Amino acid sequence: MFSKSIKVSAIAFITLMATLSGCHTEKKQEPIHFLTYNIRFENPHDGVNAWLNRKDKVAALIGFYDVEIACLQEVLYSQLIDLEQRLPHMSWVGIGRDDGHREGEFVPILYNNQIFKLINSGWFWLSETPDSPSLGWDAACKRVVTWVHIKHLANERELFVFNTHFDHVGEVARIESSRLIMAKIQEIAHGYPTIIAGDFNGTPNDAHVKAMTQEYADSYLVSEQPPYGPIGTWNDFDYNSPLDERIDYLFVNESVRVLKYGVLTDSEDGRFPSDHLPVYAKILIE
Repeated sequence: MFSKSIKVSAIAFITLMATLSGCHTEKKQEPIHFLTYNIRFENPHDGVNAWLNRKDKVAALIGFYDVEIACLQEVLYSQLIDLEQRLPHMSWVGIGRDDGHREGEFVPILYNNQIFKLINSGWFWLSETPDSPSLGWDAACKRVVTWVHIKHLANERELFVFNTHFDHVGEVARIESSRLIMAKIQEIAHGYPTIIAGDFNGTPNDAHVKAMTQEYADSYLVSEQPPYGPIGTWNDFDYNSPLDERIDYLFVNESVRVLKYGVLTDSEDGRFPSDHLPVYAKILIE
């Protein structure tokens, strides 16, 4: 009887230790600081708003807000190198849209390499021939999508991020681009937690933006805290802009919670770091 009691107690003790061990090894969810930002290409005709006068401000903004994933648009290779030098903890993925190498604008995805591990990455063009540099439909420019599949090192949760910049001229191109990007996401991400960010060159009432919201949630609308800052994301380098045009977005699927959303109006001496405002979100992978 005494021997049986010891045996039962030992089993109970082992079970308790296993339970406690399981509690200690459970992976904690970590909120992610996310940014999408059209930083304006390096235009030699921008005068006081030239990249030379803005690059430190853009890098400082990303650093100050502890951004862990940044989707940038209108980035030339030289600008990407400038940011790489100023943000050594951030790795990046992307290609130039004109030739698939360094020519033309990038839509790079930057991620904190101390927090995330890159699993896979790629890109495709918004056109009828998405696997090669190409002009789509009635677009004025070649347009590309960059994507990454990353894993959070602390909690091992995985995330897909897609970054793009829709055409500013072609209405058909914008609608077809929405259809293509959603089809590609289904093909690439397979239902994993997914974020689609970028400059969509359209307001929430435009058909191509509405198409996106049929499949994915607009972070502005689903943020668990009320949106912070102005509605608009385009300022045209005008400090007195009404900021009423929202053309930059952050869409999420059902596996991503948006804890906070804000449009940041950081400026210095009455000047913004870009002709767009950055869209910031604090997110959680379910």
